[in-house]
Amino acid sequence: MNESKKKALNKLKTARGQIDGIIKMVEEDRYCVDVSTQILSAIGLLKKANIDVLNDHIRHCVATAILEGEEQGNEKIEEIITIIDKYIK
Repeated sequence: MNESKKKALNKLKTARGQIDGIIKMVEEDRYCVDVSTQILSAIGLLKKANIDVLNDHIRHCVATAILEGEEQGNEKIEEIITIIDKYIK
């Protein structure tokens, strides 16, 4: 596993821990703003993990596809554009 994937995995595990904490907060009927703050924190970690995954994809899969030929490269570029479009919505 390369460094980008290790970073993503660490962030995902941290987010999982945060989500478990958030569930407990809701079960304990904690203050809504505190719960919301923790949800936003988990979302931030998930977004950062996604960037790590995409970084790895671009540097390895997309770069290899571009070197293999125009059609393969264009397909991978389109995949990235689709993901970025979803990310910014």
